[in-house]
Amino acid sequence: MKDFVDSTAFNAEQGNRARKLFAAVVLAALDDAIADDKKYGNGPEQIARWARSRDGREVLSCAGIDPNERVVEGLMEFVGKGIRTSVALSREESERRHAAAAADREAA
Repeated sequence: MKDFVDSTAFNAEQGNRARKLFAAVVLAALDDAIADDKKYGNGPEQIARWARSRDGREVLSCAGIDPNERVVEGLMEFVGKGIRTSVALSREESERRHAAAAADREAA
């Protein structure tokens, strides 16, 4: 029984590592699309094309993201904002967004 529990825990940990790896690929694809948007102005179209492709859908699925049209639109919107993923995931950016949202609520 102990071996079963150990192997199950090991397999779950391996699955989590694989999911994180594929999530990193999604973040890299977003950064590439943002760079394309700044350089050529076609970033949202690039990420949409990738996300709708067979490989893109598979990577999104492996990252634990359902590759539906709503997700594609969200990715396009994110790329359109032009904020790199490392900045968007930082604590400072999160605090800035919360402060801006609070200011908007007070103004309304």
